[in-house]
Amino acid sequence: MQLESAKYLEDIREAGQTVLQATAARTLDDYLRDKLLRLAVERCFEIIGEALRRLDECDHETATKITDFKQIIGFRNVLIHGYSLLKHDRVWRIVEHQLPALLAEVEALLTVPPVGDVSSP
Repeated sequence: MQLESAKYLEDIREAGQTVLQATAARTLDDYLRDKLLRLAVERCFEIIGEALRRLDECDHETATKITDFKQIIGFRNVLIHGYSLLKHDRVWRIVEHQLPALLAEVEALLTVPPVGDVSSP
């Protein structure tokens, strides 16, 4: 994996962990009532989708190792361009059910040292 790819994966991991931390011990009702929380979660998903789009551009092989990567990029597009169509309960389901799986895949990819990493033996 390229160093640039690892950077994008790290961006995905950081944004995803931020979402999980911000939503821990929260419910859908909490999410619906808290506009700032919704905006923060949406922004993190925008970052995840953009990082994955850029990863696909520079390292398609690595991007394809992420389940439904094209749908994740599409979700980012909805957040940015079709925000009025956004369903908050859908976002919440993604937080609860799909984000943990995405982060597990990203974590596994990040355990592979990038090409050019001088720290590996």
